[in-house]
Amino acid sequence: MKKDLEKLKQEFEELIHKVTDRDNLENLKTEFLGRKGKLKNLLQHVATLADEERKVVGKIANEVKEAIEVAYGNKEQEIVGSESSVHAQREWIDITEPGHFNEEGHLHPTSQAIAEISDIFGRIGFSAVRAPEIDWDYYVFESLNMPKDHPARDDWETFFMDIPEAKKGKLVLTPHTSNSQVRHMEEVKPPIRMININRTYRRQIDITHIPMFHQFEGLMIDKDISVTHLKGVLDYFAKAFFGPNRKTRLRPHHFRFTEPSFEVDISCEVCGGDDSGACRLCKGGWVELGGAGMVHPNVLKAGGLDPNVYSGFAFGWGVERTFMMREGIKIDDLRILYKNDLRFVKQF
Repeated sequence: MKKDLEKLKQEFEELIHKVTDRDNLENLKTEFLGRKGKLKNLLQHVATLADEERKVVGKIANEVKEAIEVAYGNKEQEIVGSESSVHAQREWIDITEPGHFNEEGHLHPTSQAIAEISDIFGRIGFSAVRAPEIDWDYYVFESLNMPKDHPARDDWETFFMDIPEAKKGKLVLTPHTSNSQVRHMEEVKPPIRMININRTYRRQIDITHIPMFHQFEGLMIDKDISVTHLKGVLDYFAKAFFGPNRKTRLRPHHFRFTEPSFEVDISCEVCGGDDSGACRLCKGGWVELGGAGMVHPNVLKAGGLDPNVYSGFAFGWGVERTFMMREGIKIDDLRILYKNDLRFVKQF
């Protein structure tokens, strides 16, 4: 039995040298030291030996078992080390190399401007409303005191939908956000303070015009509203959006839906207000932001209000053109906003 135990130990040592992975190593240990393993089977006749022989065989058996366990432990560490080395080589990471981060998108500059404009007017009580961007001729032109022969109602100026006319005229892609004025007056009675921001469409394209752009329309109606209220609101917005150093001016103008009417200009950010005419964008130091004025009595009547009781003002500015005039932007061509050039939009 002593020889058999030594032979068993030698057999295990020979086999363990050939093992290369942990699964086979565990199977080999079970084969020799398991409940039905070779060592257990070899020792099942020990009880039949004399006492002295039993002690000697038991001692040798413990030594063989300990030797097998030591060999197993050494081989296990060897395999683990080898696997770790292979794993590290396969998935090597240079901790000094800059990491790779997933790129995250962000709002387009126009969307950012819309959010800020809404917030600025919200601070002084203007509620955000939304009017259709495809609307009836009545709300776009007729209710705004524009006669049938007005140039804006020409196919060369406005996009009309190719469908039959209805009770309120043709359907049109709104060339301005002013269609919200009478619609809002029909739904809400004074006092009114509303801001409508929406897409608008015109047959124009150059460095300051594009066929699809955004406008924000402001409307305030109450008793005893005057031009001073209009100027105060416009000055408040100019300082909040453009900064305290920018200059604005009102130029007398003519709009069918306001009386008196004004064009609202701001000093050009690109050239700093240079009136020499050298600036590609403004050509004179000022850039038009949009129109404004006191709501025409006929528009108040179309909205169901008595012009002898109520008065109000309205203004409509292009979002993109307003954004272009911010300090530090220095965009000299409106069309670049929609060229989808990531080198441009990532700056914002």
